[in-house]
Amino acid sequence: MRIDKFLWSIRFYKTRSVAAEEIKKNRVFIGESTVKSSKEVKEGDVIKIRKNQIDYKIKVIQIPKSRIGAKLVPLHIKDVTDKEQYELLKMRKMSQDYYRIKGEGRPTKKDRRDMDEYVENDITSDFTNWDDFFGETGDDSEENKD
Repeated sequence: MRIDKFLWSIRFYKTRSVAAEEIKKNRVFIGESTVKSSKEVKEGDVIKIRKNQIDYKIKVIQIPKSRIGAKLVPLHIKDVTDKEQYELLKMRKMSQDYYRIKGEGRPTKKDRRDMDEYVENDITSDFTNWDDFFGETGDDSEENKD
């Protein structure tokens, strides 16, 4: 099977054309050499793919006949990516700042949901004795009535 079709069929890329573009950009290797879209994949090949700024390595266990479901992917490939690569990806995701500066523009949907959740939790707090909540200070407390 061609490598572009293989990467598409194991759901590494969403479309076959995207897989072919990534191969053209020299982001896919078999062994240590770059490949063309027409390169045939064989069982036992180790494919190195540069995606999302990390290097994935997968070993071909079995060639699928066509595009397969996500649950069947582990039957056809084995992920041999270094753990350090996944740590890099995790660190990059954590370091990205997705939120806007406070006071700048309208609230996003996420901000609105967070505010609604805060208000809802604040209202549903269980206060059975309001005197305990406000404390016994003021002119109406029993100590000051004597």
